[in-house]
Amino acid sequence: MTLNFSQESMLIYTLLPFFALLTVSLNLLVIISISHFRQLHTSTNLLLLSLAVSDFFVGLLVVPFQILLLEPCWLLGDLACILCSFLPVFSVPATAVNMVLISVDRYVAVCDPLRYGTKINPKRVKICVLLCWIYSVSYDFLFLFDNLKKPGKYNSCYGECVISVNGHVDLILRFIIPTTSIIILYTRVFVVAVSQARSMRSHIAAVKLQRSTTVTVKKSELKAARTLGVVVAVFLMCYCPYYGISLAAYELMTGSLINIFMIFLVILNSCLNPLIYAFFYPWFRKTVKLIVTLQILQPHSRQANVL
Repeated sequence: MTLNFSQESMLIYTLLPFFALLTVSLNLLVIISISHFRQLHTSTNLLLLSLAVSDFFVGLLVVPFQILLLEPCWLLGDLACILCSFLPVFSVPATAVNMVLISVDRYVAVCDPLRYGTKINPKRVKICVLLCWIYSVSYDFLFLFDNLKKPGKYNSCYGECVISVNGHVDLILRFIIPTTSIIILYTRVFVVAVSQARSMRSHIAAVKLQRSTTVTVKKSELKAARTLGVVVAVFLMCYCPYYGISLAAYELMTGSLINIFMIFLVILNSCLNPLIYAFFYPWFRKTVKLIVTLQILQPHSRQANVL
């Protein structure tokens, strides 16, 4: 059933922009926090920064362009139709790849902690993040290129905005491969975490001082794994319904209630990530306070102790 301009339309034009503004604001706080404070320039936080950037663009671009596409008659031309359909979602593949990178980071930290510092360092993470965004842009251009050969060739009448997307390729590259990788990696992390927790409980009384330090480090890594596990779980819950519809071979029409609900889930996922950080990470609450009170404008604020 498609939307009529009544209660559903009013809900869309008020609720979606509100969540988009909230998403942009919250992720901007994450971007400023990790970029500004030197203590937060760690490998894991660089991945969180990349994820926050992709979530920021989801909030900034997806809703405005989708509202344009909901109009009953498209009057901006065939080229604008293609750009408005593809540009808002260029950061969605980046979100999926960032989730994979976060899963790899936690896998190495928990399953191979002694070599974590050599395997995962800021320089390698920056290269991986760069490749992630190159892949995201290239992925979008791959679908964009076929439609740019002859703009408007899929329109059946004037005023339509119809584009062609290979749903099977999109399903495999943007959902099945990343999701499978995430599930496999976090299953391994969970198994190792449970094993380590049992080992700690059985030997805690006989632990020496040096060993105690190691246990503390492992506990911090396990806590980070749990927190980022929540982020990954929220990502899967928000993105699975859309691709579940694709797997069921259901045709998702632009402007339908189901389509709007799927867009809302994407926005919700990008909005929830900063809230998860605020709940689990004390450093994020501290940095938000410093940002809101403009204390980051003071000299040497980059060296502030936020951990």
